[in-house]
Amino acid sequence: MDLISFTSAEIAALLLSLKVAFWCTLVIAVPGIMIAWLLARKDFLGKTLLDSLVHLPLVLPPVVPGFILLILLGNQGFLGKWLHDIFGITVAFTWVGAVIASALMALPLMVRSTRLAISLVDLRLEDAAKTLGAKPFWVFFTITLPLAFPGILTGLILAFSRSLGEFGATITFVGNIEGETRTLPLAIYTYTQIPGGDVPAMRLVILSIVIALAALYCGDLLERKMQKRLGVHHGRD
Repeated sequence: MDLISFTSAEIAALLLSLKVAFWCTLVIAVPGIMIAWLLARKDFLGKTLLDSLVHLPLVLPPVVPGFILLILLGNQGFLGKWLHDIFGITVAFTWVGAVIASALMALPLMVRSTRLAISLVDLRLEDAAKTLGAKPFWVFFTITLPLAFPGILTGLILAFSRSLGEFGATITFVGNIEGETRTLPLAIYTYTQIPGGDVPAMRLVILSIVIALAALYCGDLLERKMQKRLGVHHGRD
């Protein structure tokens, strides 16, 4: 069993997965932080509904968000038809659609981690800065964001890792097109469905595990360094 020699199709699936995961993390970074701050710091009508909607993908079967995206952004969907007819933009069955599907599934993890981090920032520090004349915008970027950054970083790493493993919403919304939307999970699924596909499937399974462990390990190292810089005791050796 040759677990070292990767084919061009397998390498393409790897590169596409990394590309989708990178853009997914980038796309949800700012919205995730803003939503987390809103849920952690503000009380408003509809807060519980917003919180539920953000976390809904965690409890739904992944094909449900994928199908909703297809209804909304498919070429014949409510928004997709308008984008296609007016601007010539096609989202479904493209790698951009894979990014959107992954972002929808990864956003709850980003928000949960960031919300917890922001809620742990001492309000007295923010109030002191406001008392000294700092504007809310400045307080957020100089007090809240730096102190919550370890949690934000954890959320980004979780979102990246979640995107690497996204399957259900992706295959429902963008299909399984080689070279366009076939990410690592979809490639593994494809190889398990064809004769003689056990070896390439195993190669990609091992590769997926290695990448996920590397991402989590690097994220943990960065989080520890950031916490030490902020003077926070991590509680581990």
